[in-house]
Amino acid sequence: MAPDPDKLNELLGKVVGDFGAAMSAALVSIGDRLGLYRALAAGPADSAAFAKRAGIDERLGREWLLNQASGGYITYDASTGTYSMTEEQRAAFADEGGPAFMLGGYNIIASLHRDEPKVAEAFRNGKGVPWGAHDSCLFCGTERFFAATYRGSLVQSWIPALPGVEAHLRAGALVADVGCGHGASTLVMARAFPVSTFVGFDFHPASIECARERARASGLTNVRFEVADAAAFPAPEGGYDLVACFDCLHDMGDPVACAARVHRALRPGGAWMIVEPAAGDTVAENLNPVGRVFSAASTMICVPASQAFGGPALGACAGPKRVHEVIRTGGFSDVRLATSTPFNHVHVALR
Repeated sequence: MAPDPDKLNELLGKVVGDFGAAMSAALVSIGDRLGLYRALAAGPADSAAFAKRAGIDERLGREWLLNQASGGYITYDASTGTYSMTEEQRAAFADEGGPAFMLGGYNIIASLHRDEPKVAEAFRNGKGVPWGAHDSCLFCGTERFFAATYRGSLVQSWIPALPGVEAHLRAGALVADVGCGHGASTLVMARAFPVSTFVGFDFHPASIECARERARASGLTNVRFEVADAAAFPAPEGGYDLVACFDCLHDMGDPVACAARVHRALRPGGAWMIVEPAAGDTVAENLNPVGRVFSAASTMICVPASQAFGGPALGACAGPKRVHEVIRTGGFSDVRLATSTPFNHVHVALR
């Protein structure tokens, strides 16, 4: 049977849109690397003025502007022949310290393409790809991309949704950030709650060294970083008041062992905050643009990371039901969904 022409054209239209997005990702990365968004954010310019301001070749700059305007990432004014950025475009592409900055995601995309041969081999042998074996763009991209969310949500809405936690942090608490990576989440909390003490743990030594550099640059004195496995991180006598895991439980080789270690490491009455992707519990619930992003990252990063250590491979689309099963198996009985955004579920487990 021949394909339906209308349905085929509809599908091909989607493919062409994906072609444009996928091919333009490299141009977004170039814009990030060369500071082109920041240059345009300084004010409207035609291609010549833009190229002079950015210090680049005008002909290539002209084509880059066309590409970015066609994708809606910048704005073109036909009446003046100039390009500019709206406040929303500046927030997404030029304000690295803001809560909506998106360019870190393109570092992640670059790493996925570089790691494609490794993941293809994992498809064949099922042995996975350890986190530390990925291209270094993944680590920097993860820090930049997730840091924006932490700046915009962690102190403002996530912590206040946890019963009693905010007041304890303001009075002075001991906190462990397990799977902290480059320490973006740890530093946001340490800056917001100066009388509390924060310790970031990660099993990846290069990430911990980077986190220590970030801490030194911040000038904060209530935070430190140590190399430790999520199932064996050290705890003080009396335990932590709060343990946090940001976007990492689903990657782990043994998430149940992590949950059990957190349960032992918390003081009675302490809380565990688990931030995970806002995935649904069923396939049907994840058939949407966000689910497409999550499943792509999960295939390329999360599932192979867990498989590399013989783990259950929860993946980024595990959903609250499966996440809560893992937490309860680790010893917690009081587990709940504290709050959600379109991209994150914030779970809390109480000791």
